[in-house]
This record gives sequence, C-alpha cells and structure tokens, in this order.
Amino acid sequence: MKLVYSPRYTLDIGPHIFLTEKYRQVHQRLTTHPHPDLARVIEPHAATWDQLALVHSDEYLRKIRTLTLSSEELVQLELPLTDEVVEGFRLMTGGTLTAARVALRDGVCAHIGGGFHHAFADHGEGFCLFNDVAVALQTLRSEKAVSRVAVIDLDVHHGNGTALICDLDASVFTFSMHDQHNYPVFKPRGSLDVGLPAGTGDQAYLAHLRQALPLVLAHQPDLVFYLAGADPYEDDQLGHTKLTKDGLKQRDRLVLSAVHEAAVPTVIVLAGGYARQLIDTVDIHVSTVEAALATSVRQP
Repeated sequence: MKLVYSPRYTLDIGPHIFLTEKYRQVHQRLTTHPHPDLARVIEPHAATWDQLALVHSDEYLRKIRTLTLSSEELVQLELPLTDEVVEGFRLMTGGTLTAARVALRDGVCAHIGGGFHHAFADHGEGFCLFNDVAVALQTLRSEKAVSRVAVIDLDVHHGNGTALICDLDASVFTFSMHDQHNYPVFKPRGSLDVGLPAGTGDQAYLAHLRQALPLVLAHQPDLVFYLAGADPYEDDQLGHTKLTKDGLKQRDRLVLSAVHEAAVPTVIVLAGGYARQLIDTVDIHVSTVEAALATSVRQP
C-alpha cells in the first residue's frame, strides 16, 4: 500500500487548535520503522485552478487567488489567508486526488492529509478552504474514471459542505455520522445522516456503523472516500463523542473490512483531530493507516 504526503502540509497558521504538525508526525511514525507492506510515499502535485473550479465558484476562487476574503469570510473560515495557506490547501487537495488515482489502481491508498468537508462551493468554513474530496471525485468523473462514488464521513462533525455540493447528484452517496448537537449548525441533508447524542460510546457508535455500512455499499460505488476523523475520540477538544482508541480501531476495521470485502477501491483521508495531547491524535491517525495495511494484505 502506498501513502500520499508532502512536508509542505505543515503550515504556519499561528496559535491554533488545528495543529498541522500532526501530518509530519504521522508520516514520521509510519516511515521511521516502515510496515513491510508499506510500498512508498508519493508526493502530490497541487490541484489546478481548473480542477478546483469543477466544485468552487469563480468568485470564491478569485478571492482566494487575490487574498481578498472579507473579514466576515475569514471569521467563518477560521484560518489566516496567506499564499502559504492557499498553496498548502491546493497541495492537499491534489493529494486527495493523487490518492484516489492510486486507490483505483491498487485498491486502497491513504492520504496523510485532506478531509476538508466544511468547504462549500462559494465559501470556506471550519478550517476548510477547498473541499478536496468533492474536487477529487468531480475530477475523476469528468475524466470518466468513475461513475458512482460513496463518501463515508466519520469525522465528529457533519460533512455539511460535501453534502450540499453533492446534494442533487444521485451518483454520489454521502454518509455522515457525527455529533448531532455540535458544529456546524447548518447540516444539509446527505444521502444518509446519523446524528449521535453527546456522550455516545464505543458500543452504540459501532452498532450504528454496522447498520449503516450495508446501505452505503448498496449504492454500488466505483470508489469510496473514507474520512477517518480522529475527533470522535473521548478526549478531543471539539467533539462530544466518547470513543476510546480501541473503539476507533474497531471503527476503522469495520469500514475497511466492509469495503475490502465488497471489492471497492478506497481512499483514506485523515480529516479532523484535536485531542488535548497531540500524541493522541497522531496515535489514532497512525492506527487508521495500520488498519488499512492489515486489511489490504488479507485475501477477500
């Protein structure tokens, strides 16, 4: 199995709860003593502006290119807008597209980055400048590389941007399981939404997931995007779900075993993770990739 990553994912955004340092540490952990089935790390190319325009409006992209978002738009984005940030997010969007291409060829690929599901066609929200998953799937569909796609979004927050972007597209199945009474307030309806009460633990979470996965795979996708957020963790600062690290491992195994058994190519993106201790976020993301490695070498 291959990884997609660039050291340029670590961005200078000042003091922030979104620690982009996590990407470097995940990469370091996975490559210092590499798993025997980890083939190599691929550095991506940035998404082109034409690829971004398959999802995002011309006016929004103009503001991004000229660094002219309004103060209100910057508050909504919750990130500083600099050339470095723009290029970093273009690169991560390209990383998700690169990982999707590899997954279509190899069966599975993990992107140490991505999962920016709060980005809408005409604005960014919640640390998400571009919607990398939407850009990747629209690019691949424009190339006729795929026709039916599913998004399994297990970040602790509802994938509002992805849901609205794909709202009228029957060929894209969006599944989000998230804290119901948490950010974002506006939760556009996806194909399947499971809103969980605060305090949901391992047993109830996994039971909901077992019920949902057959509905997702009934869509018969050519490709699955799995947003493996670390933020359902019990000590995450922005979540109210109470999964243990073992529960998160079981979550990953459930998803990856289901798509593997259905023989659906799968691209993994990391999405959110804001544990009080960075090491916990890194542990969870590393465990997700290790689960993919374990699943990819199993016979179907």
